[in-house]
Amino acid sequence: MTSAKAIILVGGPSRGTRFRPLSMTVPKPLFPVAGHPIIWHHLQALARVQDLKEVILVGFYEESVFTSFIKEASEEFPSMTIKYLREYQALGTAGGLYLFRDAILKNSPSQIFVLHADVCCSFPLTEMQKLHTERGAQATMLGTKVTTEAATNFGCIVSDPATGEVLHYVEKPESYISNMINCGVYLFDASIFGEIKAAMKAKADGEKNTLVLDPLDQNDERLRLEQDILAPLAQKHRVFVYETKGFWRQIKTAGSAVPANALYLQKAHQSPAESASVKLADKVEGVEIVHPVYIHPSASVAPGAKLGPNVSIGAKAKIGAGARVKDSIILPSAEVGHDSSVLHSIIAWDSRVGNWARVEGTPTLPGSHVMTVLRGGVKVQSITILAQDVIVADEVMVQNCVVLPHKELKRDVVNEVIM
Repeated sequence: MTSAKAIILVGGPSRGTRFRPLSMTVPKPLFPVAGHPIIWHHLQALARVQDLKEVILVGFYEESVFTSFIKEASEEFPSMTIKYLREYQALGTAGGLYLFRDAILKNSPSQIFVLHADVCCSFPLTEMQKLHTERGAQATMLGTKVTTEAATNFGCIVSDPATGEVLHYVEKPESYISNMINCGVYLFDASIFGEIKAAMKAKADGEKNTLVLDPLDQNDERLRLEQDILAPLAQKHRVFVYETKGFWRQIKTAGSAVPANALYLQKAHQSPAESASVKLADKVEGVEIVHPVYIHPSASVAPGAKLGPNVSIGAKAKIGAGARVKDSIILPSAEVGHDSSVLHSIIAWDSRVGNWARVEGTPTLPGSHVMTVLRGGVKVQSITILAQDVIVADEVMVQNCVVLPHKELKRDVVNEVIM
């Protein structure tokens, strides 16, 4: 019988800086998307994998950061043991795995899933397992196709279309080699730790024989899963790729949470049986709902408001009469005044959008992984973000802006970062 274990790489506070200003309030892995923390969606997918009994979060946040989340998730997913292991220095994605190899290999799992926390995905994990077993793979990657223009921003895969064997893998190549990219979701055999050990030895031996020109490069013990393990392993013909037929998106910047929110809500709307825990709003008296929309049970929406599509309303949030909210995330305890408009935006905790106000971003094109737009020859964020405790006065317009916490806006602002 095949036994499996899963690792979620959650990073740490020195990472995820592109997720600011939202990560100033909550760590990126716990940011709510479609009503649940980002890594909750990973757990929901892992819970459907047969004989997967344990999930380990690996990162370098303080242990207390995940305590309440793990307690709640363990109650919701009782078939899995969930725990957090902390690195005390950044060791790289492969180095962190190797540090905790004894805990990961305990009870002798034959297969080990490794998932990056910052991805939004349909997670076809069972399909990956099937390909992995059929091909006798040492490593199986999840891949998806993107536009030629976007491909070089990701790890690129050249594969045999008949077998799925990875022939060549390059992390963020300087020139185009393939539009099949690495999704940051992997399935390994337990033997992968032998490959990591060999790579660590080779790295150490290479550093002994290399003249270090930059003092900052000394004692760099970080070992990267993609560049240092998968790229050379592909040359041994033991790596395969499963191309997902579902959705995938990276959650790097704060604004990328909005299209990720839309993808998870659309999945819940189209496949309610698979996403039963994402309870979408059906009817709210006097409110026009354009599906899909998530409304927390403790939120209040006044009659005459129009919500959707692709809207999440957090706990104790308030939406006023006549308000229009579309393609946006309204976080807990935020308030949107009457007759105001919130489009392509994130309104964070305890913030307030005044009456007759407008908070707007720019729509993200389907399939696009670019979260900036050109305005007057200058790149600005396409999604408008109001961080925690921001006040937008009545009748004020905020467009394509990022506003840091505890600010009050009394005039119109366009294409600005408000510090």
